[in-house]
Amino acid sequence: MESYSLKELQAYIHQNDSRPKNKQAYFLKLVEEVGELSEAIRKGSRLAETGSIKGTIEEELYDVLYYVLALANFYEIDMEEAMQLKEDFIKQKNAKRKLAQEQQRNEDSSGMDGETNE
Repeated sequence: MESYSLKELQAYIHQNDSRPKNKQAYFLKLVEEVGELSEAIRKGSRLAETGSIKGTIEEELYDVLYYVLALANFYEIDMEEAMQLKEDFIKQKNAKRKLAQEQQRNEDSSGMDGETNE
């Protein structure tokens, strides 16, 4: 199988998914697949150990990704764009948190300068 970018995989699913365009059905299937992933993780079932994709963490992760992308297609969401926007948001949030921590450290250290040990 060839490699796909996230955008290409989303387009592939859009082209080849013959299921009715029903958001509730996609969401229920996603929840089902998350449950199956949980079971595969609990069992520690891996492709390298079983020799078959069936019931493995690898299979269930793909299934979860499939239904996430199918839902994105239903809502006409470009997941690569959403991913970039979310990463930018996280970077901004982390930068603000770091700045606030640095300001707090500076305030704490400046408050200690005037203290004396008696």
